[in-house]
Amino acid sequence: MKFSNVLFSFKTTLILLAILAIGAGCATFIENDFGTSSARVLVYNTIWYESALVLTTVNLIGIIIRFKMWKSRAKFIFHSSFVIILIGAGVTRYVGYEGIMQIPEGATENKMISGEPYLQVTIQDGDKVYYQEYQKEFTSFITNVNDFSHKILFGNKSVDINYKNFIFAKKDTAKMGLLVVDVTLDGKTQEIKLPGLRGQKGVERDLIFDNVIVKLEYGSKIVSLPFSIKLNDFQLDRYPGSMSPSSYASEVTVIKENGQSYDYRIFMNRTLSEGNFLFFQSSYFPDETGTVLSVNNDPGKWPTYLGYFLLTLGLLLNFFDKKSRFRKLSNFVASKNIASIALVLSLAFTSTSLQAADEKAIEDNSKQTVEYLNKLKNESLQTAHNFGKLVVQSNGGRMKPLSTLNREIVQKLSGKASMLGMTSDQLVLGMLTTPDVWKDVKMIKIQTPKLKQFLGINEKEKYIAFSEVFKDGEYLLAGEAEKALQTKPIERGTYERDIIKIDERLNIMYSVFNGSLLNIYPKVKEAGSADDNSKWFSPLDAIQNFTGQNKTAIETITRGFINAIVENKWEDANNFISMISVYQQRVGADVMLSPSKIEAEIFFNDLDIFFKLTLAYMLLGLVMLIVAFVVIFKPDFKPKKITTLFFIILATLFSIHTFGMGYRWFLSGHAPWSNIYETLLYISWSAVFAGVIFFRRSLLALSAAVIIAGIFMFTAHLTDVDPQITNLVPVLKSYWLTIHVSILTASYGFFGLGAILGYLTLIMFIFRKNRPHVDEIIKHVSAITEITLIIGLSAVTVGNFLGGVWANESWGRYWGWDPKETWAYVSIVIYAIVIHLRFIKSFNNPFVFATAALLAFSSILMTYLGVNFYLSGMHSYATGDPVPIPTWAYVTFSIVIITILLAIRNRNLKETL
Repeated sequence: MKFSNVLFSFKTTLILLAILAIGAGCATFIENDFGTSSARVLVYNTIWYESALVLTTVNLIGIIIRFKMWKSRAKFIFHSSFVIILIGAGVTRYVGYEGIMQIPEGATENKMISGEPYLQVTIQDGDKVYYQEYQKEFTSFITNVNDFSHKILFGNKSVDINYKNFIFAKKDTAKMGLLVVDVTLDGKTQEIKLPGLRGQKGVERDLIFDNVIVKLEYGSKIVSLPFSIKLNDFQLDRYPGSMSPSSYASEVTVIKENGQSYDYRIFMNRTLSEGNFLFFQSSYFPDETGTVLSVNNDPGKWPTYLGYFLLTLGLLLNFFDKKSRFRKLSNFVASKNIASIALVLSLAFTSTSLQAADEKAIEDNSKQTVEYLNKLKNESLQTAHNFGKLVVQSNGGRMKPLSTLNREIVQKLSGKASMLGMTSDQLVLGMLTTPDVWKDVKMIKIQTPKLKQFLGINEKEKYIAFSEVFKDGEYLLAGEAEKALQTKPIERGTYERDIIKIDERLNIMYSVFNGSLLNIYPKVKEAGSADDNSKWFSPLDAIQNFTGQNKTAIETITRGFINAIVENKWEDANNFISMISVYQQRVGADVMLSPSKIEAEIFFNDLDIFFKLTLAYMLLGLVMLIVAFVVIFKPDFKPKKITTLFFIILATLFSIHTFGMGYRWFLSGHAPWSNIYETLLYISWSAVFAGVIFFRRSLLALSAAVIIAGIFMFTAHLTDVDPQITNLVPVLKSYWLTIHVSILTASYGFFGLGAILGYLTLIMFIFRKNRPHVDEIIKHVSAITEITLIIGLSAVTVGNFLGGVWANESWGRYWGWDPKETWAYVSIVIYAIVIHLRFIKSFNNPFVFATAALLAFSSILMTYLGVNFYLSGMHSYATGDPVPIPTWAYVTFSIVIITILLAIRNRNLKETL
């Protein structure tokens, strides 16, 4: 066998891709536990990993030539683009460099601090000074690779520097660790410890050998630029009434060596380009007197951009190329038609009637309390509705109707949007005005039997009252809460987690009692005062901080409003609410919401679209799946009319989902995929989109799409996922967010659909014996699965590289091996392997493909959930120790493995296309 046939084979391609994926995936865990330097030393900057990249490039070029890919324009453009991207990346890797520039306001600077660490050695021998530097990183994980030994000659002498030890300091993410080296001169050896800092200049340490001074420093070095930058003004804008930055910018003047200069404004998503240098707004001085700019010298930018363009073009052309695999599969699927059945479903929405659990909340209270609650329920509805129309400022600076906050409070306390037959507006209105009554109402959700036992509560109770955790003025959970908070998250059980949740709910309820959550009063700007009316205050804070007539008015309105509610004078209460509303409009006009925006958000809250869709999707998907398997095992059952009706119902639900996403976009002012709740909704949307648009002829594919949508929607409504609409951080204020995240996240829906179809295919393998017609269905579903994965792979690839463009245009570099970036890259490689398994004869069968499609989805779960909660990085929600792996993950994994093992005995089904 010729060497070229081995090197330029698909087997070699898959092996190389597997090496790249496994290496990068392992590197993220190494980085999380042992620091960025360890990941670079052991993976990214190693000869073996770079060799794998080079061999992949060579292999790809060879395959393009060997199989004459230029005969298919789309295939040739797409595969060639990776070669160009890898070449551009190589230029950036070996020629480019990064750093940080810090400039005080009014100062001029032409030096930056390098991003790469250096061991710098300065030798002072009398009047002569010798300097030597080594760009070097170390790892504390596998210390055998840390060999470092250099001899520095100066005059007629020499200094030997030898590596001794490296200790990583995980708690401080800026530190690379403590480097220990031995320095030998004239037979004398001294040990020196050098604290290494990433992105900061190292600490210089001196060693004295008779008349020779050896200075050593480990960390970033100072790099001079061929031009200077003067910071004329640094500007920081915050969200109204919040310390959270809305945006920050630097007004600078670039001064060239020839004396020419020009002014420029640098801010998030607007980068300064000067030659091959890019400057982006990274951060700022803590006292806001200066700017911190990240610097990148990137000669590989344009080759890389050309590769990105060709990549996108090739993928788009692939969908229209008559000779492409996608079109071949599409024609195969179109020629088949699996019958489908639909059932008309009626959605039962929640009512406001008093539930049994709600009745339990008041059964132990006095007759007077019960009368009060019934009176509040029957008479306060209109007043509570008016109360909910007031505008409140969140701690993050977002302006929203008070009704939204009330709903969030009640859901946090009880897990429901309403209780006791009352709306959330009524409940919060009652808690605010008569806390002495509400402290005895059972509305705080509790779950753990052990915690109920600790508090002396009946194990059947689902809710407790605020007063039940206090005895003789002592907080019963004080010690337990402290222990739970001090326990590492990964070691917390359900008992500890429930304590922390109860403690949080108690604090929220107390904050409602004293009104500290209700920032409803803007402050009148006084003459000569630096204060502005963008910060709003709670009633008590307003009374304490406001002065003069303003203070008197607020105090009068607040006390009058509370007294009116207590005395059941609803007309008076409505008048006081009107006064507050007029005050908000006059004093807080700069940030005040319009009446139409208030009504729109309240209407959206009342619709509760996504929770109802969750129930509809899960029920509908289950019924569809059952019917689909009935059709599979009884192929003579083919009711076409009900199929059409079924599609109409699903299309209607999809339209409602689309309407809800658009409505949330309107309310928030930004694309609805900026946090975990929104992206879960969007992934669900993309899964249904895939089913309705691409696979509407297959009941099994449609049911899989609806099931995956229901699963993600259900996850979005778990108690630990926050559904609040929030403000964007500065870096996300970019149209690139809409483009990058929408395409990338949509691919997750297609991959999820592929995984479900793969699982259903395995189930059919279990029961295919003596059922020849099932084999045809398996082949049909396998084709649909492959189409799904091709679309998903195209989307995740384009989305990931568009993210690189966003990153480069926003902060001057398109790849930094951040865990999220890395796992997106791992997912691309894994799905590329799955798609190309058919080129290996022994793997070209539906069983292997279905198994691969199912297992590959674990990389998406890692990209979306694992990185967010278990690995640290710029895309991560993880802070400190990771949360424990949930039980459902182990159960799901076990079910998947058992299904594969049961299906493997009937795996012998030949390839189809």
